[in-house]
Amino acid sequence: MTPEAIYQISRDAMMIAVKLSAPLLLPSLAIGLVIAMFQAATQINESTLTFVPKLIIMGLVLLILGPGMLQMFLDYFHDLIKDIPHLIG
Repeated sequence: MTPEAIYQISRDAMMIAVKLSAPLLLPSLAIGLVIAMFQAATQINESTLTFVPKLIIMGLVLLILGPGMLQMFLDYFHDLIKDIPHLIG
């Protein structure tokens, strides 16, 4: 296994991690920002006010984009397993 192959595998793994986490993190960040602005404007300091909408948004995102995210991960894993003979020899 060459250093270039290790670099390529690790780079691909990090890109898959970013592609799989971004659809969950970005809506959660946006809804958190909106609720924080609402809390600052109304001076309501309730921790569950941010938790419940984030949980609902993340559930909806997983419901909508989950199958595509799972397929992306499985394709990467399948390609990685398929390349084992090439990487060893």
